[in-house]
Amino acid sequence: MSLFKRLARYDATRRVVCWGVAQYIRLVRRTGAWSVRNDAVPKRLWSEGKPFILAFWHGRLLMMPYCWDRRVTIHMLISQHVDGQLIARTVSHFGISTVAGSSSKGGSGALRRILAALKAGDCVGFTPDGPRGPRGRASAGIVNAARLAGVPILPCSFGITRRRVLGSWDRFVLALPFARGVFLWGDPIEVPRGSDPAALERARLTVEQSLNRLGREADLLCGTAPIEPDSAPAGLNEDETAGDPAPAEPDADATPPARAAMTGS
Repeated sequence: MSLFKRLARYDATRRVVCWGVAQYIRLVRRTGAWSVRNDAVPKRLWSEGKPFILAFWHGRLLMMPYCWDRRVTIHMLISQHVDGQLIARTVSHFGISTVAGSSSKGGSGALRRILAALKAGDCVGFTPDGPRGPRGRASAGIVNAARLAGVPILPCSFGITRRRVLGSWDRFVLALPFARGVFLWGDPIEVPRGSDPAALERARLTVEQSLNRLGREADLLCGTAPIEPDSAPAGLNEDETAGDPAPAEPDADATPPARAAMTGS
């Protein structure tokens, strides 16, 4: 076990590290020139007080607090592992609450809390390839939640001109300060309540393809190499299956504290 992970067992250490990561995210946002594209639908739903599910890949987590209107309540589905606790504490600095659970542990309880939040009119955030992959492959949980709650899924991604892509399973994008960035929203994905298994699979593929397309477009707009999804087939247990090794960008072998606090890797 790394020194960082040993230290992360202590609550005081977690508080300091997560506060530091939140400050770093603010630094990247405030020193950069950011734009947002295709956000008419989320703005309309926010203004009308209608709930929806925000979807983004685990590797694009760092800057996602800034895609959101902080006046609107959102609950993030977070793993019950130590890494999930670190993420939960970090995003709490941006007014984001969390629901602990995953597809393999605490899943039914988490689903009940997610559905209760959506029924109350709040929004919920998912990383459908988290917490451990395969990278860029959506699990079925997000479409099942959308079907049961009767709310749309809105995919989102970001790109940035200065970054490091780490060698982790999710190819985590560590955004750097003094850069140009863009948030891209995708079209809403509806999952009818009466969807049969074939329709649910089509919806799952639509989520997956939309997020991969948005990520690629955001990267190309920023002049960076697109991050490709894992070649592993979809439907594997995201708690048990890691992505295949692949070359990372230069100097991406080390894991900075910002990445470690947000993912526990």
